[in-house]
Amino acid sequence: AGRTQFKVVIKALSPKEVTRIYTPRPLDRNDGTFLMRYRMYGSVTKGLKIEILYGDQHVAQSPYILKEPVYHEYCDCPEEDPEVWQDTMSCPSQEPQITEDFVSFPTIDLQRMLKEIPAKFSQTRGAIVHYTILDNHVYRRSLGKYTDFKMFSDEMFLSLARKVRLPDVEFYLNVGDWPVEHRKANDTPGPVPVISWCGSVDSRDIVLPTYDVTHSTLETLRGVTNDLLSIQGNTGPFWENKTERALFRGRDSREERLHLVKLSKENPELLDAGITGYFFFREKEKELGKAQLMGFFDFFKYKYQVNVDGTVAAYRFPYLLLGDSLVLKQDSQYYEHFYIGLKPWKHYVPVKRNLEDLLEKIKWAKENDEEARKIAKEGQLMARELLQPHRFYCYYYKVLQKYAERQASKPEIRDGMELVPQPDDRDSVCSCHRKKPLREDL
Repeated sequence: AGRTQFKVVIKALSPKEVTRIYTPRPLDRNDGTFLMRYRMYGSVTKGLKIEILYGDQHVAQSPYILKEPVYHEYCDCPEEDPEVWQDTMSCPSQEPQITEDFVSFPTIDLQRMLKEIPAKFSQTRGAIVHYTILDNHVYRRSLGKYTDFKMFSDEMFLSLARKVRLPDVEFYLNVGDWPVEHRKANDTPGPVPVISWCGSVDSRDIVLPTYDVTHSTLETLRGVTNDLLSIQGNTGPFWENKTERALFRGRDSREERLHLVKLSKENPELLDAGITGYFFFREKEKELGKAQLMGFFDFFKYKYQVNVDGTVAAYRFPYLLLGDSLVLKQDSQYYEHFYIGLKPWKHYVPVKRNLEDLLEKIKWAKENDEEARKIAKEGQLMARELLQPHRFYCYYYKVLQKYAERQASKPEIRDGMELVPQPDDRDSVCSCHRKKPLREDL
């Protein structure tokens, strides 16, 4: 009943300014906290007033007053001073994964990369996009034919450039599944810094948040997809009312997933696993059967979630952590940018690569309910911390900044590159106070 009585009202501070602001109902996270999301369809120059009411009483420290101009997502108005921006965003001073990723690259030789990368990578994998950011404009060319996923990176770099002045930087982004740079630091020639969405223990790629969580962040309140926030308000029944079994649904993108289904057939009281689509092992469908697709929120009717790699790291892991079920995670050589902040037995329960101990881990969880619940909660709290929207922006910025500091020469717009334009913003007015006004008589 709590949900109906909370009300959030967001409006322009000045009665003279009118803007459209979409505020859906608060998300109840079932632990006494609520998530409030809003999306602006226009900017305000005098600031915003945010009121949080319970019944008709102000609660928390309501009303909140944002005195500065507040810009909507498509307003191109970057903060010129990156330090100020990072401070406003409460960016962490260190991201351990970024520090680790750049150890192999004390200097970055752009000329060598220009000679080597298009020749080496565009033929075989064909999923590399060559970017240059110059004077806060984004330019790119595709190397290879599997580069459709550049729409996700384009969108994020443009979004970032609207918010903060980016360093001049030239880099190569791998938009395929697998990390690509396998040379070690002391090899001759040594590795080059390719940026990827997924890392692995035997590669040197620099890792960015995956296209999936990036898109989820940009998509919040714009589309109908599950995003990292909506999940948090839909975590199913309370812990004690969840089904005491482990759940898995997914495509057949790795052999261990088929093994899961066999285990599930033999131990239905512990595990409910099903393959929802056959693509790699079509001949197995007769034997193993095909499971109905299941809405993601329904996953959280189950107390335990099994996370098994797909082609690379299973990109559902962040979503599973945000629920309030216990995640049983398969050991993996693959990782996403935030895994470094997680510890086995504190935030999730580790399971061997070949899954031979999965059933005993599920039994352990059933027999140690309080402990299992505690790990689920710790994992959820940590994921809420690491997967906040502002943390992704900070992370992207820091990767570009670290990279820019190490470039041995100036980035250039190379042959074949095109400008990736900012989306046009006819829908809503955006007068940026940070830009110098144009002289009327020009």
